[in-house]
Amino acid sequence: MRDNKKRLVYMNGEYVPEADAKISIFDSALMFGDMVFEMTRSFNKKQFKLSEHIKRLYTGMKILRIPSEITEKELENICYETIEINEPFFESDDEHRLMINVSRGPLGIYESIWENKLGPTLVVADFPLKLTLSNFSRFYEKGINCVIPSQRAIPATLMDPKIKNRSRMWYQMANIEVSQVEGDNNWALLIDPDGYIAEGTGDNFFIVKDNKVISPEGRNILRGISREYVSELCKELKVEYIEKNFEPYDVYDADEAFITGTPFCIMPVTSLNSIKIGNSIMGRITKQLLNKWSENTEVDILKQIYDWDKKNKIKPKGSTPYEFKAK
Repeated sequence: MRDNKKRLVYMNGEYVPEADAKISIFDSALMFGDMVFEMTRSFNKKQFKLSEHIKRLYTGMKILRIPSEITEKELENICYETIEINEPFFESDDEHRLMINVSRGPLGIYESIWENKLGPTLVVADFPLKLTLSNFSRFYEKGINCVIPSQRAIPATLMDPKIKNRSRMWYQMANIEVSQVEGDNNWALLIDPDGYIAEGTGDNFFIVKDNKVISPEGRNILRGISREYVSELCKELKVEYIEKNFEPYDVYDADEAFITGTPFCIMPVTSLNSIKIGNSIMGRITKQLLNKWSENTEVDILKQIYDWDKKNKIKPKGSTPYEFKAK
């Protein structure tokens, strides 16, 4: 195992050791949760849709009026430089998980503490993806049980969820509530104030009904980069893709369900509130989408996750889903 303590983090023009990467106690991120962020991943060490993530980041910065001192292209170059610097400390089977955080910086009332005028805080960290996905193979074996907590999604009239920001206490409260439910595969699924399915606390949700892939409207959700890619995969596979409002009842009546997120791409949802969905296994279209994603990125996504768990001596029970890929 290589010495991962030597990984470096970009912070406002300097590279500092990961353990020493700190922001001020007076930063607006700490004072107000006033920060936008993005997380990306690589396939075979090549970044996937980095420019799309950066574009969404800058849209959020524009809406929240966080000043930008560098261009989108300059940030993209910083990301690649951060990867290059850290690559020697990654193992050959690692993937690069970038975390980009931008805040307004220390609040003006505290500026007298520093000699020089301060601006936004920009942090780019590079972390092995396999550590994020440790023990995830079990979710592909039995699927996710989504649980609807009492906490509702925050509507766009209060704080637009389409802005990927660090002010996420409602996500945290939903996760804490769901963690009290018996079982080890429970993930929170929020409904919006009108009772429609919205999103998970860091993932987008889909159902499959009559060979159609259905996503909640992009109204009260984060419009995920992975969610958008699913719509592209559907076109490639000639599967109809629909965005519309639907209720928990429609999930119970669905043939399949799945979630998407940058680290894991696609994971099957086999039950909602412990009520089985379809045949309670990873569905045919879900498999096709995951297989197509693997084909396009030249990485067997599911096998990679299983291999990481195997390397860490985490053994799934029963047969592994990638042993019976959909045709």
